[in-house]
Amino acid sequence: MITHLLQAAAAENAAAEVGKLEHLLQSLLDWGTTAGKHILAALVIFIVGRFLISFINKMVARLLERRKVEPSIQSFVRSFVSILLTVLLIVAVVSKLGVETTSFAALLASAGVAVGMALSGNLQNFAGGLIVLLFKPYKVGDTVECQGETGVVREIQIFHTILTTFDNKVVYIPNGTLSSGVITNYSREELRRVDWTVGVEYGSDYDKVEATIRTILAADKRVLDKPAPTIALTALADSSVNVVIRVWVKSEDYWDVFFDMNKTIYAVFNREGIGFPFPQLTVHQAKD
Repeated sequence: MITHLLQAAAAENAAAEVGKLEHLLQSLLDWGTTAGKHILAALVIFIVGRFLISFINKMVARLLERRKVEPSIQSFVRSFVSILLTVLLIVAVVSKLGVETTSFAALLASAGVAVGMALSGNLQNFAGGLIVLLFKPYKVGDTVECQGETGVVREIQIFHTILTTFDNKVVYIPNGTLSSGVITNYSREELRRVDWTVGVEYGSDYDKVEATIRTILAADKRVLDKPAPTIALTALADSSVNVVIRVWVKSEDYWDVFFDMNKTIYAVFNREGIGFPFPQLTVHQAKD
């Protein structure tokens, strides 16, 4: 009798354990099905969102081009819109995964101090980008020198300005440092002055030197008549008589004129018998 009671109790316990296991498996199955739906929906939202972001970015770019907005503002707006849409997409994906947006916002708020400290530099760069667009110390296509780098402004983004250097390197400079630092813009003015200092030998006929230089300048149509070129004897140096030459050219002709004139002066001076000096040292030997 007792044996039958023990067997019945064991059977009941086994049935109860099987029931609990079946319930647990069913719960896991239900949770997996629900989670799978959320993950699939979030994946669909992400893929569609990325497509929409790409489409909207292209549409914004075309709209800005049709309205002939400055390239500097175009690049900044495109960068801002892309980042804003990406943030909205992330929030939508997180929400679809089952994370409450209110809880998500509360989490961000609780970490606000740390996030603010981490992003303080980027916020400064964002403000710097707005200042650059407002006061326009440079624009896309200008040749500038800033933060020890010289190059052509390729793009003004929300946080950085991109330069392409003359040896084809791409440099990213934070907008915050640009808005508060020194910027030399070589493209802002229509005209630029080119300077040379040419040394000739002592004993050279200065009038001939000056006349030869004026003939060289007159032959180059890129050299402007107004403002008039300046030629002057600037220094009686240790081994040479230094002549300074200053002319005005269009900004885009600056380097071509600079290098071409060096070559021309060297060739014409040699042909005209005007000598270029070299360092000399006179040594006097004391007699016993």
